[in-house]
Amino acid sequence: MEFEYVAEWFQFADMDLASADYLQGLLPQPLEIICYHCQQSVEKYLKGYLIYNGIDEPPKIHNLVELCESCSAFDERFRVFAQICGILTRFGVQPRYPREMEVSETDMKKALEYAKQIRDSEPLTSLRSEITQKYEIDSE
Repeated sequence: MEFEYVAEWFQFADMDLASADYLQGLLPQPLEIICYHCQQSVEKYLKGYLIYNGIDEPPKIHNLVELCESCSAFDERFRVFAQICGILTRFGVQPRYPREMEVSETDMKKALEYAKQIRDSEPLTSLRSEITQKYEIDSE
C-alpha cells in the first residue's frame, strides 16, 4: 500500500468538499451540484480507506452504502454511517441530469453536514494523521 496513493484519494475528496462549500456562495445556489460534490467526497474518502487496507482497486461503484459496508469489514465504526451513506448515495448520479430529482436547500445543508461528519470521523482522521506522519518521516 502506498501512502501517497491514499493521500491522493483524500486530496481529491477534500477538493470535492471544498468545491461544495464554495458553491454555496453562488446565487442561485446550484443545490444539485453541491450535493453531488458531497457524495463524491465521501465516495473518495471511503475508497481511499479501502486502498489503505489493501484493496488495490476499490470497486467502481457510486453506492456509498456498499462502500461503507466494505470499510466496516476493517473498522466497525463505519457501521454508524450506513444511513448517512444511503442518503448521500442518491446524489451520486441523479442530480447530474435535468428533471431526475428535486433537491431542496435542506437536502443541500444535510449533504454538507453528512460529508463533513464522515470526513471528520475517527477512522478517517486517524488515517489522515498516519499519512501526515509518514510524509514528515519521508521528507526528513
